[in-house]
Amino acid sequence: MFERITRREEADLFLAWVAISISFAIIKIAPYGVLGPIPRVVPLEAVIFFGIAFITVGIGFIFHEMAHKFTALHYGYWAEFRKNDVMLLIAVVMAALVGFVFAAPGATVIYSRAGDGRGLSREENGIISASGPVINLLLCIPFAAMILLAGGLTALKTGSLLAVVGLAGIQINAMLATFNLLPFSVLDGNKVLAWSIPAFVVLIGISAAVLFGSFSI
Repeated sequence: MFERITRREEADLFLAWVAISISFAIIKIAPYGVLGPIPRVVPLEAVIFFGIAFITVGIGFIFHEMAHKFTALHYGYWAEFRKNDVMLLIAVVMAALVGFVFAAPGATVIYSRAGDGRGLSREENGIISASGPVINLLLCIPFAAMILLAGGLTALKTGSLLAVVGLAGIQINAMLATFNLLPFSVLDGNKVLAWSIPAFVVLIGISAAVLFGSFSI
């Protein structure tokens, strides 16, 4: 299974992982960016925020892209993640300036089926595209379990590290799912919508509900 991940793909995934982890850590430290009120930054807290982002973003991002890759492989296509240096820079700069993460660090590129050169059907493209956000939503379950194991809402109020990581995991995975499901340009949502309107409505509805629910806790 893992032998299907090439060396170049590993490098691209790692660089994208680091960049968006930095971006999410920045918005946790300075929610409104440098253009808004800048809170007092404690170095140890900054390191902790980056560590939490690195773990939670890493899990959400890697699983999202690997869902696309292995679903494409299931249909007989070859697929590899490719980072986009410009979009990585934009993600970090936007996080620093305005406190918003534009989480499009690259894409899993799908190549024609070997042998016949046949391209993706609308259904295949929709299912492959939906697989990433679906994985992000499923990942919210173990992160929610972490909060419950830590003691629930009480643990969040007391600052339990396990609960904080759990909440961050839910928020980041919900953000990744919701953002990627927006029906614009090359985002997953556009392809899911072209394949199945009911599937699109259900997925973006659940994603948005989890996202807003997690930030209202």
